[in-house]
This record gives sequence, C-alpha cells and structure tokens, in this order.
Amino acid sequence: MADTGDRATYNLNPMATLSPFRALRPTSADAARIAAVPYDVVNTEEARALAEGNPLSFLRVSRAEIELPAGTDPYSDAVYRRAAQNLDSLKKSSLVVEDEPALYFYRLRQGTQEQTGIAGCFSVDEYDRDVIKKHERTRRDKEDDRTRHILAVGAQTGPVFLVHKASADISGIAARATAGAPLFDFEAVDGVRHTIWRVEAALRDRLVEAVRAIPTLYIADGHHRAASAARTRAERRDVEASTFLAVAFPDDQVRILPYNRIVKDLAGLSPDGFRKAVGEQFEMEFGPAAPAGRGQISMYLEQRWHTLRPRVRPAADPIASLDVSVLQDRLLGPVLNITDVRTDKRIDFVGGARGTAELARLVDAGRAAVAFSMYPVSVADLMAVSDAGAIMPPKSTWFEPKLRDGLLIHLI
Repeated sequence: MADTGDRATYNLNPMATLSPFRALRPTSADAARIAAVPYDVVNTEEARALAEGNPLSFLRVSRAEIELPAGTDPYSDAVYRRAAQNLDSLKKSSLVVEDEPALYFYRLRQGTQEQTGIAGCFSVDEYDRDVIKKHERTRRDKEDDRTRHILAVGAQTGPVFLVHKASADISGIAARATAGAPLFDFEAVDGVRHTIWRVEAALRDRLVEAVRAIPTLYIADGHHRAASAARTRAERRDVEASTFLAVAFPDDQVRILPYNRIVKDLAGLSPDGFRKAVGEQFEMEFGPAAPAGRGQISMYLEQRWHTLRPRVRPAADPIASLDVSVLQDRLLGPVLNITDVRTDKRIDFVGGARGTAELARLVDAGRAAVAFSMYPVSVADLMAVSDAGAIMPPKSTWFEPKLRDGLLIHLI
C-alpha cells in the first residue's frame, strides 16, 4: 500500500489500482431523501417532477436546470453555477466527509434480484489504457456536460457501474462485511432497496488482496462518467482527479434488460408493403411480446405482436451475431433507411424496465409506427465484445437496478 495522504492506493493486479477515498456522503437520516436516479435516465421534466417537494433531492445538483426557468438551456453556465451552489448547501445541511479513506459494499435489491459490489475509486490511467475495458462509444456533447459538471462542483457525484468475473474470495469477504450494521439502508420509490456498508480496515486489506486476482474490469454503465473523469484529469493533473468513482459487481449477479426500439414511420411503406419487405429477411409469425430466446425479435405492428427469425444465420462474431446487429443490418437499415441510430430522429429507445406494454402503448397512441422488443444481451456477450476491443451497437444494454447518485461522492 502506498501512502498518498488522504488516499491509500492498492494494486488490483499488475496493471490496475483501487483507491479507498474520503467520501462525501449523506447523514443516515437524510440518505433516502438525497439519493437520486442517475442524471442520464431522466429528462428535465421527469427530473423536476421527481424532485418536487424534496429540497434535498440530488437531482438539484445533477440536473440543476430544474430550479431555473422553463426552457433554460441545460448546458448554460447558469446551470453549472446552480449545481455548485446546491451541492454547497447540501454540504452545510445534510452531507458529511469521512474521517479516513474507506471502501464500501453497495447492495442493490429489486424483488428477487440482488447484487453486491465494491465501491471505491479506480484509476483514470488504466481507463485510458483499456485495462478497464469499454464497450460503447461516447458522445462529445455528453462528455462536455459531465466534465463541466465535475469541474463546477469539484466532485464526481455518481458512480460508474463496473463488472468483474466473480470471485469466491470476494464473495466471502462481502458476506462478512455486510453482516454488520450498514451506513444506509432504504427502499426508493421505485421499489429498489439500496444498502451500503463501510468496510472495516482489517477486512478491507483482505478484500484488496482478493481483488488483486481480478484480471479485467468492464464498464457496464456510465461510459460518459468515466470519459468525463479522464478529461477532468487531463485538465486538473492532480492526485484527486486521477481516479474515478465506481462500483464493481461480480458478473454472476448483474442483470441486463433489453433495450427496445420504436420507429416513428415506415419510411413511406404501407403496413402490407413493410410486412412484405420484412418477410424477405425474416421468417415471421404471430408471437409473444417478449422474444423467447436469442435469435428472435418481437415486432409490434397494427396492434399485433410478431416473432421474427432471420432467414440467414448471422455471422459468428461478437458483434454481427447480436440480435441488435441483426435488426440493424437486415431491417432498420435496408427497410426503414435508418443508417445511424445515434443520430436519426426517427428512432427512439425504451429501456427494458418499462416493459413491452409501453412499446404497444406508444404505437397504439400514434407516437410510433412499429416497435421492436429485444432479447437481452448477456454479460458474457458484453465481455466478449470488450475483450475483442470492439464496440457494441448503440443502445444494446440496459442494466437494472441502477445505482443512485449522491450516496457516495468523490471530491476532487
């Protein structure tokens, strides 16, 4: 262990490092009111509604435009100034700084789904060198936003979601560390239970030794947070800015939900013409709203669900074999003329947590012409793509449940 003042740094393996940190965190009494959904899963109107009546909501920091007049540019200087002011107010009323650097276990529980991860700071340098592997491209405008936010408030306010290969040693340590009283334990309004334990010093050292054996870390969710931390480090060049806040979960505990698609029109085709064009690429029959397995796509058109199966087996490589790739290569592109799902305004995406009923509702209400329900990508798929140094198609994965912002804050 190398002493860095307020920070103690450990080697995860010959390439990676994990750092305990002095967290800025809520008092136990205020944690449930402060904790907020990630900034990027809600728009301004949704954030404003969630924060209404709750002056402590961390959305007032992560989406500070909700306190400014309607129509305010969310990327204006005034928004970042308000975010800094609101974090300062929370520091005075409801947040405390840990006396010593620490690591934490963070458990998410939603129904029967339970996952427990290690919360701490991870190396920006190893992120830059792809020791911490990525599977998505980031957008410059979104990087700009979070970089400005970090610099304005002087903190990383929400964690990156990492995945690692499961370890029996780590699981055993987690069982011991989580047997005691937690710092926080509350159920959010969406039914997700959030529980965080601070790891005691002696057990923390054992945990660090067990983590050294992890060969690779993978970004599951939070690519823009990690990229913004890297850009902040490039500007700041100090010790605190050299790491980013993350929670690393074992791969056998995390759950990926489908990331579904809706398209606003049929590219000038009639419904019958569209069905005929789809039928040239896919076997099509009436079927359930959710695909039964990989290699199937469910399509909602004119109040009926259909099951699609590609007539030609996709290529056996990590990208082309994904159902989202098959949909893009054989239907969205050639039939609906959608060549870039990141920029085409005719397509939108619906996280799997909203369910297939939401897809049908959007089509029946006339807000979309057709919807596609996907079978979820597996964690093994994500790791295979990352290990190959490749990039997954946009909007391929939706991780649920999600971590909350404002519970563990990394000051820089």
